[in-house]
This record gives sequence, C-alpha cells and structure tokens, in this order.
Amino acid sequence: MRLLFITSNRLGDAVLSTSVLRHYVETYPGVRVTVACGPVAAPIFQAVPNLDRIIEMPKQKRGGHWWKLWKSVVLNWWDVIVDLRGSATAYVLPGSKRVVLKGNDDSLHRVEQLGELLNVSPPPFPKVWIDEASRERANALLPQTERPLLVVGPTSNWVGKTWHPERFVEAISTLTAKGGVLDGAHVLIVGAPNERDMAEDVINSVPEDRRSEIFGTESLLTVMACLERADLYIGNDSGLMHMAAASGCPTLGLFGPSRDEHYRPYAKWGRAIRTDWSFDKIIENRTSRFSQENLMETLPVEKVVKAAAELVSEYRLSGKNHD
Repeated sequence: MRLLFITSNRLGDAVLSTSVLRHYVETYPGVRVTVACGPVAAPIFQAVPNLDRIIEMPKQKRGGHWWKLWKSVVLNWWDVIVDLRGSATAYVLPGSKRVVLKGNDDSLHRVEQLGELLNVSPPPFPKVWIDEASRERANALLPQTERPLLVVGPTSNWVGKTWHPERFVEAISTLTAKGGVLDGAHVLIVGAPNERDMAEDVINSVPEDRRSEIFGTESLLTVMACLERADLYIGNDSGLMHMAAASGCPTLGLFGPSRDEHYRPYAKWGRAIRTDWSFDKIIENRTSRFSQENLMETLPVEKVVKAAAELVSEYRLSGKNHD
C-alpha cells in the first residue's frame, strides 16, 4: 500500500496533521509513505515508519510548487492520496482513494475536524516519530540528573500572542523555587533560529548551571526528544507548543489573540490557559489589525503558575503515563 500525504507549510499545522498520518501508519502496518510539505515542517517527518521520501514544497510564483509536486509523483500509483491543503492535486494524480480537506470547520478543534474527515472518532492524538540518534543527542544535551526538566517556549512568530518576558521569568522562578512544584528544575529554553534575542531576558534569568537553550541549533527531532523527557512545557501558541503536546509531556499553552478551541494542545496532557479577556474582546479592543502591540496583558502570572502546578501534580499522580 502506498500513501501520498500532502500537508502544511506551517510547523504547527503540520504537527496537528500527524493525527491523520498516525491513523494510516497504525491501521495499515507496512504502508509506504511519501510526505509533501513545506521546508520548515519537513524535518518532523524524517522518522516516519516506512518513509519513502519527503518532498519539500517551497512556495513558488503562480503555483509552481504544485506543478513541481505533480511532476514528481504522477508516474506512481497511489492507494491513498491525502491532501490537507485542499488543492486540486489529488484529483489529477493516479490513485484509488482520495481524502481532501476542504476548508475549516470553526465549530471543532482542528484535530477533531481531521477525525471527521477520516470518519474516526475520537481522532488519534498527533504524533511525531523520533529516531534513536535524536534521543542520543538529547541525552548529550541535557543533564543526566534526577532533577525535573522544565521546557519553556517564550517566543512566537507574532508579538501579539507572545506572553511578556518578565512574566515568563516570574513563572519560571516560582515553579522552580524551593518548595515549588518543579523545585530545582533544569530549564531548557527553546525557539526558532531568529528568536533568541526575543528570549534573552528569559534565558539570562536562569542560572547558567541550571539552563540549556536551543534556538535552531539542533534538529527538530532532537527538540522532540528533549520534549518527551520534560516534566512540563510552558509556551505561547506556536508550532513548538504542538510539538510538546505530541511528545506526550505535560503541555500548557498560553492563549490570547488566537482561538484555543481550535488550537489548544491536543493531547492527553495538553492544556490551554487563556487571558481573562476572550479572543473576541481582545480583537475588538486592539489598536488596529496591523498593530504590533502585545495582546496578552490580561494573563496574570498567578493564573499560569496555578494551572502549571495542577497539571504537573495530576501528571505525577497518574504515574507519568504519556499515553
């Protein structure tokens, strides 16, 4: 059986789409997989079981990326073609079955919408497969101690949904302080290659002997391997947040000017906490749609720390069961 899986350019959406891929991989053992996606998302698919190849689709003028994809796969017969980008490509390729996502249903979480597309309820949790080399690299990067591991994603691709750095600093300090739920934890701070400057105050707030950082210096699968060791991930609504949830670690996503009902961390130990203001109220009160203001003002530190402590405690009482 051969599967062509066409998914997103964006990292977060690509991670969520692995719910669909997981369904096929686990339902049809031995299925041969070809993934087509954007260059940023491509690395998360490198350890997919029975992977034949990954076709990167950098955007080109006049839809040239779709023409390039068609040329690269048209000579193959596909038992299943999944197109989560709603293009016409699935209909002009030779195959037996076509599964095409046509727009978003705003009454559902995006993963639940994918489950409806497959007629599978409940949908599988997203999953990013990790190879042993990435786990070995993670072990080399992180201290081999009994101390808990807190991973923090203090950045995002839009200032509007980026929680204030000083609030991250206070939350980390409270959670890792003596008597805190993550007393003495090692802190790993993660972000995209161009986001380190944005996170510098958060990085510098943690003593050097208790911190590590990854800002584009390691593969995404190594980041995944670090995340699966975490006792807690706290971060803004971002692709890294969805990676954390897919790793199985307790994940607390911080939401304001984005809809948690559509994009909350979708996992057994995924939780969302949002600003005291609703999404609609935030959007109504922003200066303009083009403003570069921070829109996370009504999310206090105390609210985040309380939710984080409750999540970690619940996870520990469960016996730290990722599944």
